[in-house]
Amino acid sequence: MNVQEAVNWLAEIFEEPSGRLKEDTPRDHVAGWDSLGTLSLIAGLDERFDIHLPEAEMEGLQNIADVLAILRRHGKLDGA
Repeated sequence: MNVQEAVNWLAEIFEEPSGRLKEDTPRDHVAGWDSLGTLSLIAGLDERFDIHLPEAEMEGLQNIADVLAILRRHGKLDGA
């Protein structure tokens, strides 16, 4: 998966229009990144990538780039 595909996947998770999210989009600018959106993200990371994160790490996510960093760290994101 490349960065744009990952950003598009996150847009689906948070029910945002395609193209609205960028790597530097802060969490508080994503309407769908509320408590339900966080649960959707947790489920998506688990189901699609078999990534399980501690609650503290999920709460520490501040922007889209933080989620991309997790995907990179787990070898699920190609390129830079």
